[in-house]
Amino acid sequence: MWIHEINSKMLTFGEFHHLFPDLLSDEKKFFKYFRMSPNKFSELLALIRPDKEKRNTTFRPAISSEERLGTCLRFLATGDSFVTISFSYRQGEKSVRRIVYDTCDAIWKRLSPIYMAPPKEENWQMIEQEFSSRWNFPNCVGAIDGKHIVINKPFHSGSLYYNYIGFCSTVLMAVVDANFKFAMIDVGGYGKNSDGSIFSTCNFGKRFREGTLQIPNDKILPGTHETMPYVLVGDEAFPLQRNLMRPYPGVELSNNEEKKIFNYRLSRARNPSEDAFGILMKIFRLYQRRLELKHTNVNKVVLATCCLHNFLKWNQPHLLAEVIEIEKCDTRQENGALQNLRNIGGAFGGSAYAVREKFKDYFCSPNGSVEWQSGVICKGKQNTDASQLQDNG
Repeated sequence: MWIHEINSKMLTFGEFHHLFPDLLSDEKKFFKYFRMSPNKFSELLALIRPDKEKRNTTFRPAISSEERLGTCLRFLATGDSFVTISFSYRQGEKSVRRIVYDTCDAIWKRLSPIYMAPPKEENWQMIEQEFSSRWNFPNCVGAIDGKHIVINKPFHSGSLYYNYIGFCSTVLMAVVDANFKFAMIDVGGYGKNSDGSIFSTCNFGKRFREGTLQIPNDKILPGTHETMPYVLVGDEAFPLQRNLMRPYPGVELSNNEEKKIFNYRLSRARNPSEDAFGILMKIFRLYQRRLELKHTNVNKVVLATCCLHNFLKWNQPHLLAEVIEIEKCDTRQENGALQNLRNIGGAFGGSAYAVREKFKDYFCSPNGSVEWQSGVICKGKQNTDASQLQDNG
């Protein structure tokens, strides 16, 4: 098999071969380059090696498992084109593509049973305890959010992926636990679908509606005799349901401090989902731009990065925080690959409204309030009044 002269010098001049040994001596620089420490690189390699090991042939030596993993991680960390990576690593462009997609498949296959296993009843109970203690929202088992992932229009797809914003997208839907890890994800929804229908038709959305996610039965709110369901918390992109809380609409907030307090407490409990997507975008900078990949390969990349996100959150939180601080970026930038879902309205059942009302009353009661909430609401009102004065001035 013919090899280009440039690529034939891979072992001598390829970026991986002359840089990797030097990076091993500096954990922070290694993490900036590969998004994990040397130890975790080795741990991940051991997990996926059975799927990545290749044998030398008569025509050329095989690309090692280490370099295959490094090639994939470098693509995810930078979002550089396959052409750019093929030149720097001195691999063929087709080889780089195949390596990235195969490695993403292996990462999902080997890591998802460990770091993204479907929660069981005891896992939901643990998540609820953490939301209650860390985010002051009892009975909450996750913050739900979704993003449109900007992609090229798939061939022969018509308008399936063309969304209301005016570009083609597929949707990543996720439930995030109190520690910013993805508890459940679903990727591949059509961009054209309304955001409420994306949730109701995705895999875990269906199971959520059918009650087959092993979420525990209703639980008494702390300090009361009031039995309440376990709930997810979301923003205005999601419908109000008995087990899914969304904010009160703005038109209901005028001169109603209790509803403002509920919205503040819900917004605070939603921080993990907002931050999880922010971390995903900052660590894996391929999300800084449109994903120039086939739709099926977009799914592979997204699944792999979500798994790696959990892998890093469990194992390397200190290094992760340092990289996020150093590589600041706006997670809502116009040209980024992750875009917010659209806010929706719509009718909802009386039981859903009653559950939200009870949470509102609880958060304003001695048993459920936190000492700073009124101050936050008051400060928000003062900022609004000051802004209005400036506008009128």
